[in-house]
Formats: sequence, C-alpha cells, structure tokens
Amino acid sequence: MKKIINGIIVVEGKSDVEFLSSYIDAEFVITNGSALDKNTIEYLKTTKQDIYVLTDPDFPGKKIRDELSKSISNLKHVFIKKENSIKNGKIGVAEGNIKEILEAFEQVYVEKDKNSGTLTMSDLHDLGLIGQPDSSNKRAMVCDKLHLGFCNAKTFLKRLNNNEVTKEELKNYVR
Repeated sequence: MKKIINGIIVVEGKSDVEFLSSYIDAEFVITNGSALDKNTIEYLKTTKQDIYVLTDPDFPGKKIRDELSKSISNLKHVFIKKENSIKNGKIGVAEGNIKEILEAFEQVYVEKDKNSGTLTMSDLHDLGLIGQPDSSNKRAMVCDKLHLGFCNAKTFLKRLNNNEVTKEELKNYVR
C-alpha cells in the first residue's frame, strides 16, 4: 500500500517521480535540475498545499532548495543521506533507499520565516561544533539526529534556531 502525502513533493527529475510514485501517492512537481523556471515557482507560490522539497543530496540539490526558499515560505524540507543515495556512481533521490525516504517524511524540517531560537556561533564553538578539527563530523552527526540535512556552520545555526533547539538540548546531541 502506498504512503499518502497530502501535498506537493518537489523533485529534480522524471526518474525521481517514477521511483517515488511506486510507493508514495502525492502530487509531484519536477524542477528539471537546477533550471527552475518562473512558472514552476509561481505555481508553488500560489498553491494552498504543503510543499515538500526532496532534492538530491548534492550541491545542485542544495542550490534548488536555496532558490525555492528565497521565493516561498514555510517549505517542508525532506533530507536523505548522501551515502544511502548512490548507485552506479550516480547520486540522487531515485538511487535512494525506500525505507530511509519514508522515514525522512516523518522527520521534515520546516523552514520558518523568522528564527526564534537563541543559539549563537559562540555556543557552537563552546560545544566544538565549529573551530575544531572534528567540528564538521560533529555537525554532521547532530544534523543526522535532527534530520537537518548536512550543512555548513551558518546554515546549521539557522536550522537549529529555526527548530528552537536550546543549548542544553544541543549539548545532549553532541554527547
């Protein structure tokens, strides 16, 4: 039985739709890679449905997410791990793991218009999440636990504050 997603799932290509539609029932919008056109963005801006962004876990996928985030508020980001999305040398959603993708839809990251958290770069430094040789690995571990997708320090801080993660909670994730 297919999982029903009440909303629009934004993906990069036809192969993503073919793969996902075999086990997910939803409306799909294809960006055709990073070539987002105005009509697609306008359609997504005017819809009343939830918009789930599920792009490839690579640089072009991040670029598409960033472009959509500039134009549309309250997007729901669905992140999958790069290491579980590689087949035959290709990285992408269509190469992903069905179980992981379904679990990712249970752990969406909602980007809010305004951050309401209180974490600072100093907090990240105090916890070894920036400025240390292993900071990138620690951030990746926390991103995995919180389903934030891999990100640099600035984006990491934004996503933590967006989710109102406290310094105490962050300490527990780092342990």
